Amino acid sequence: MPLTVGTAGHIDHGKTSLVEALTGKNTDRLPEEHERGISIDLGYAPLELPDGTSLSVVDVPGHERFVRTMVAGASGIDLFLLVVDAGEGARPQTHEHLAILRLLGIEQGVVALTKSDVVDEEMLELAQVEAAELVPGAPVVATSARTGAGLDELRAALAEAAARVARHAAEGPARLHVDRSFTLRGIGTVATGTLWSGTIGEGDELRVEPRGRSVRVRSVQVHDRPAERAEAGQRVAVSLPGVERQELRRGDVLVTPGSFRPTFRLDVKLEPLGEIPARVMLHHGTAETAARVARVGDRFAQLRLSRPVVAASGDRVVLRAGTTVGGGVVLDPTPPRHADIARFDALERGETLVHAPARVDGEWRWSQEWLDELRSDLDAAIDAADPLDPGVPVPAADWARAVVPQLGLELRGAKLYRPGATPELGERAEAAGALAAQLGLEPVRVEDAAVARFLEQQGRLVRLGDGLAISPEAYEQARAVLVDGITLAQFRDALGVGRKTAQLYLERFDADGVTRRVGDARVLRRRR
Repeated sequence: MPLTVGTAGHIDHGKTSLVEALTGKNTDRLPEEHERGISIDLGYAPLELPDGTSLSVVDVPGHERFVRTMVAGASGIDLFLLVVDAGEGARPQTHEHLAILRLLGIEQGVVALTKSDVVDEEMLELAQVEAAELVPGAPVVATSARTGAGLDELRAALAEAAARVARHAAEGPARLHVDRSFTLRGIGTVATGTLWSGTIGEGDELRVEPRGRSVRVRSVQVHDRPAERAEAGQRVAVSLPGVERQELRRGDVLVTPGSFRPTFRLDVKLEPLGEIPARVMLHHGTAETAARVARVGDRFAQLRLSRPVVAASGDRVVLRAGTTVGGGVVLDPTPPRHADIARFDALERGETLVHAPARVDGEWRWSQEWLDELRSDLDAAIDAADPLDPGVPVPAADWARAVVPQLGLELRGAKLYRPGATPELGERAEAAGALAAQLGLEPVRVEDAAVARFLEQQGRLVRLGDGLAISPEAYEQARAVLVDGITLAQFRDALGVGRKTAQLYLERFDADGVTRRVGDARVLRRRR
């Protein structure tokens, strides 16, 4: 059964060094991390244990400035590896990371005392006593990344902890919370994350929520190795053709179409660490958004969010306001706007409360209150939409066909728009004009993908590769020099550009169906 283990602990206590000693992989991949000697972003590595258990290791930053990143990495892990410097003992981020693990419901794990080779026996014994008191019931293992001492014992302890973890929901819809997206040459945009439930394989159709975009999986990897299907609990990378890197970000979720509805509200059972203020930052999965806390009694709250999240009953959230102030368990991921203690009590008892659409005698039915809330949510989403595409995706649910006619919006393709709404550049008109004026034969970097799409639709720009563009005249000029059987070198010389630029042009011609590659040459698909 694949599982994910997440590190935790104070800065400079040796998390990354310990992971490298265990796995052989340095999880610090950014140049700035190597220059500064600290982890800034999430790092990943595979770990095979002696009993055959496969663990995906998520290494998190320990600096207090990167707690939000730590929460994103810890969400979705199955067990923890709490790292404590044997000489320093528990420090502020040790305690905050441990509190976050508890709020996320991560019960199984191991405490690793690092740098044990540089402390005397008495200090090591004191560190072991403190660690045992800090995390009662968790095994404590003294280790040294430098000498390798204790690593075998640590692997054995992790295997025992992994054996106590409940199995993942392999059945049911896929849900992968994206923590990273990037572009690989020849592959395109890649999204990575921990698969919370279900499986993902080549050719699967998924939705990017809350953006509402449909995508197709070209290929799947698990720790840099191709996989026919990725399983829940694994660290997964999926390549998504036709998606630009800027169109995916940390906090997005890849799901089976129709399985989850993005929500602006969550009913939760609170787990406070102290006083929870009325306004907090909510962390769910890899997403972070501002939230208003509407308390209902001492134990419950409705969280009203500034941006939608993709949640399910039983999910856990973390609440921060400068520091971690508490968390909660989701009782209802799509509740009505209410402050009814009786409703919370019923949810806690596990009762099913009908509010959203349900089939009755073969027909979809819903409350007027729910319909009004959906209209309000869609209005808010349209207000927040890019003026260049002022629509919102049609909800990916079985009830959508029945509900859409009741919304007072125009359906165009797969999106809903206010009647008569048209794309507008707005404040970006001047920048768009300046961009169009720069375009020529040599590709120009375009940071705003939405502006690029708008200009391309108007026939004022042609996109090349990832975030590059040329003028339509340059495209036609390049197309005019094509001949049947032309090689990259011949095309480069005929057009008078560099090899890299020539390659971008040819890849665009391939994508447009103008040419196809045969060996080292391009042949024409149709007459020009």
